[in-house]
Amino acid sequence: MKPSKDEDALVDLLDVVLRDGAILRADVIVTVADVPLVGIKLSAAIAGMETMTEYGLFSEWDARRRAAAVDRRQYDDGEHGPLDVGDESENGE
Repeated sequence: MKPSKDEDALVDLLDVVLRDGAILRADVIVTVADVPLVGIKLSAAIAGMETMTEYGLFSEWDARRRAAAVDRRQYDDGEHGPLDVGDESENGE
């Protein structure tokens, strides 16, 4: 009997991680001859952006990205953006 590979397992795992999130924490101490030299504390949060902003992570980043998207839409609707100064700069006038 051969082991079977469940293709949906990875998709299900990814769905749970993005929806609910996961926090990884690690403490590392580098020692030489029983003398601790360096201590490192690592922490990482992995989740979808909706989950991250729901818990207050990346909320400032999300607000800046949304404001930039609104600005881009306004410039695309025919308004001149900050770098669109017209033809006068090309002629040196």
